[in-house]
Amino acid sequence: MSNTIGKKEIIAMIVGAVEKINANHQMLSQLDSATGDGDHGTTMLRSMKAVSETIESSTDTAVKDMLYNIGWAIMSADGGSTGPLLGSFFMGMSESVSDTGMDCGAVAEMIAAGINKMHKQSRAQIGDKTMMDAMLPAMETLNNADKTGSISEALASAAKAAADGAEATTEMTAKFGRARNLGDRVLGHRDPGAVSISLIFKGFCEGLDS
Repeated sequence: MSNTIGKKEIIAMIVGAVEKINANHQMLSQLDSATGDGDHGTTMLRSMKAVSETIESSTDTAVKDMLYNIGWAIMSADGGSTGPLLGSFFMGMSESVSDTGMDCGAVAEMIAAGINKMHKQSRAQIGDKTMMDAMLPAMETLNNADKTGSISEALASAAKAAADGAEATTEMTAKFGRARNLGDRVLGHRDPGAVSISLIFKGFCEGLDS
């Protein structure tokens, strides 16, 4: 595989993420039933539908505008607190993307820009049992990747870091959202938002490899 990617490969990454969420939305709602309202999977499914529809209408759209439009579509999809967070992730990526010739370093910068924009919408840090428990380790892993190396390998490492971060939320109490009112009752349950992010990064990896 080439060590540079463009719009075609970015779309493949995003489609991979959509497919991963669609295949696991029931599990996400089951996780959320233990710590929240039980609708996280449905919310993510609605967001991914908005993503797919935006991609389908973006044949002649520059990748920067496509990512921005994806973010806006997610925010408009009635996704509760998830919508602004996930939408800002894609909007942030749109601010640091090129249509062609993005190497591993550029991809890492693009994803970091998305995570940093998302982080501005959330005061959460690692240990707070939120999406950021998966997002921030993934960003750190990408930032430490070989900037001239394999994009696929870097994404695979980021996906593992996100999955490990999501798994670690099992031992955390929540500091945000409805789950924070449940105290120790959330122990033993993974945070559904963090799991969603780990699935998205796994989808990025699998989509690119496909």
